[in-house]
Amino acid sequence: MENETSSVFDIVIWSGAALSLLGLVGLIWCILKVSRAKRANLDDDAMRDVLKSALPLNLGALFLSVIGLMMVIVGIFLA
Repeated sequence: MENETSSVFDIVIWSGAALSLLGLVGLIWCILKVSRAKRANLDDDAMRDVLKSALPLNLGALFLSVIGLMMVIVGIFLA
């Protein structure tokens, strides 16, 4: 019978999955923000401001999802 306690690798895998999910939610939020701005037919300066505010959030969300996926892969390989 397998041990019922979770190992450190299980924690790494599940925390990586949570980070990836959080990054995915951030990416979807950025997509919706830019999509709403595009549908609002903003002028160039206003659209540029929306894109400037969405870009750091987009990169941060992408970073979170990549780090989370790395954690999942490392946890699976080491388990």
